[in-house]
Amino acid sequence: MSQIEIYSSPLCGFCHAAKRLLDSKSVSYTEYNVLTDPKLKPEMIERANGARTVPQIFIDGVGIGGCDDLFALEKAGKLDGLIGKS
Repeated sequence: MSQIEIYSSPLCGFCHAAKRLLDSKSVSYTEYNVLTDPKLKPEMIERANGARTVPQIFIDGVGIGGCDDLFALEKAGKLDGLIGKS
């Protein structure tokens, strides 16, 4: 299985949608809440090459972008391969 990380905020509808998609795939992920732990926001921005919005999603350390990017990978049939599902 791939290592999946998501920087999110509990107030973000896009974060919830991205997590629902990941949950539907029955994959585990590490969630970093940038609202309750503000020091994570600069780390996220650096890792995401300047992107400031949540969610920011990383698969095996590679930034794939946000919610729209995650759903685009799913629509293109590429998400399962990235997350280690057949």
